[in-house]
Amino acid sequence: MAQTGTGIAVTGIGVVSPVGIGLPAFAEALFAGRPGIGPLTLVPTERLSVRIAAEVKGFDPAALFDPARLGLLDRAAQFALAAAREAVAASGLSFDAELGARTATILGTGVGGISTLDDSFHRLYAQGSNRLHPVTVPKLMISAPASHLSMEFGLTGPAFMTSSACASAGHAIGMACQMLRAGMVDAALTGGTDAALTLGSLKGWEALRVVSPDGCRPFCRTRNGMVLGEGAAVLVLERMDRARARGAEILGEIAGFGMSADAKDITAPDAAGAGRAMAAALTDAGLAPEDIGYVNAHGTGTTANDATEARAIHGLFGDHARRLMVSSSKSMLGHALGAAGALEAAATLLALRHGVVPPTIGVVEPDPACALDVVPNEARQASIGAALSNSFAFGGLNAALAFRRV
Repeated sequence: MAQTGTGIAVTGIGVVSPVGIGLPAFAEALFAGRPGIGPLTLVPTERLSVRIAAEVKGFDPAALFDPARLGLLDRAAQFALAAAREAVAASGLSFDAELGARTATILGTGVGGISTLDDSFHRLYAQGSNRLHPVTVPKLMISAPASHLSMEFGLTGPAFMTSSACASAGHAIGMACQMLRAGMVDAALTGGTDAALTLGSLKGWEALRVVSPDGCRPFCRTRNGMVLGEGAAVLVLERMDRARARGAEILGEIAGFGMSADAKDITAPDAAGAGRAMAAALTDAGLAPEDIGYVNAHGTGTTANDATEARAIHGLFGDHARRLMVSSSKSMLGHALGAAGALEAAATLLALRHGVVPPTIGVVEPDPACALDVVPNEARQASIGAALSNSFAFGGLNAALAFRRV
């Protein structure tokens, strides 16, 4: 259980998302219930049966990186760097040699540099080229975003990536919190990034038959699948005592972290496993179920996930589940895979800080199999003291983060 004084302060947030680039734009769109899902434009759609996605619009890498550096950066790394720049600027931290050595860089990703991989395979197999770009491997490697962030800010402390499918960012943020609590580091850049809107990736998701052709409607009786998205979110974390001592603006507290494995099925979700992760996060935070006012759900919009997550919430919270507000940001953001948990952590922090719960949009008919207050279609004013954010991944890999308002 978390002890007094071990809370982790969030002192910076940076976002690149389908509903807006930068935290103010992200917040405004979330609270307005404005979707980032629309026609797919990043790849040709002639060979696709699903032609919608949640793309990041208006992202201009040439305006952010010089040409020599841009050649080293996959789209996922570009997103991570843009989000990190915003987060670090907001935190007010300056990384001298001493603090740089005491700062961790821990990001999550589901598929890493898959845009580079897809482009390289097209060049090799479709175009018949016998040569690939000399930096193909360092550009596509899953660890690249963490490396680029460490180099950008001179962070010489621990640096690595977590990759646990859709729980990747949740695990990354949790690991950063644990390192801060243990005194291994004084600060951390953490979160997640993914940019998997490629022809090869989309065809793979189509084959699973879990992708919706017409929109993401989590917890709605008419839901018919997820919508793929992309983006990144980066948080600057510090121990609460250090953040207060330097007079930092504290955007929220990460109070607890829980994780579990279903150990049952590679794709089917399990309510017991999800419940264990949420319960572990509450125990770690020293919170009782009735202390939670809001759950930012994993909420993918698939038939299996939403009903299973609802059972897990009812199982853990009991009668309190009727009073909980539960919404899915994926109804607006799509499913950004390894970045989803970071984007949703940012959404949860915004809900606590502003006293506004973002809605689940697209709900046309409540599903009796879920029986939750899913904050349908319109944001809700609500003063919340504590909240959970869930990330449940293929392979039965689960992560949950508990947040407190500061």
